[in-house]
Amino acid sequence: MENSIIISDTSCLIALDRIGYLYILQRTFKTIYTTPKVREEFEKPLPDWIIIKDVINKDQVRKLELILDAGEASAITLALETENPILIIDEKKGRRIATELHLNIIGTLKILLLAKQSGVIESVKDLIELLNKHSFRFNKTIVEEILILSQEN
Repeated sequence: MENSIIISDTSCLIALDRIGYLYILQRTFKTIYTTPKVREEFEKPLPDWIIIKDVINKDQVRKLELILDAGEASAITLALETENPILIIDEKKGRRIATELHLNIIGTLKILLLAKQSGVIESVKDLIELLNKHSFRFNKTIVEEILILSQEN
C-alpha cells in the first residue's frame, strides 16, 4: 500500500468531512487524488492536499455512468488509468464493478482501521458510532470484522 496511489470516490470524503475527520486521509496516506466530478459532488471546496485529476478515457466514464453515479464512474476510470491505484469506494455496486475491473479497493471502515494502526486516531469504534449518528450505515459483518482487527470488539 505504501507505493500505491490513493483515489477517492465521494462517499468517504463526505462521511469523514461530516464528522470532522477528513484530515485522517491526509495523515494516513499523505496524497489523495480524485476527479473534478467527485469535487463537484462533494459540494464544497476540498482541501488543497486532495489533488484533482481529470480522467483521460471519457468513453469509459460514459459507459460506467450507465450503471453508476458520475462520481463513482470517474473515480473508477481514474483508477484504471493510474499505476498501482487503491480506490476508496463504499457503495456496494461500485465496489463490485471496481473489483470486476481488477482494482484494489478499500472503504471508509478500512481507512479508520489503517488510521488507528498508524496512530492517527485512537478509536475506530468511536468514529463508527459518530458516523452512525450522522446517518452513515455500514454492513454489520464488516463493522464487526473491522472492530476485531482494531482490537475494539
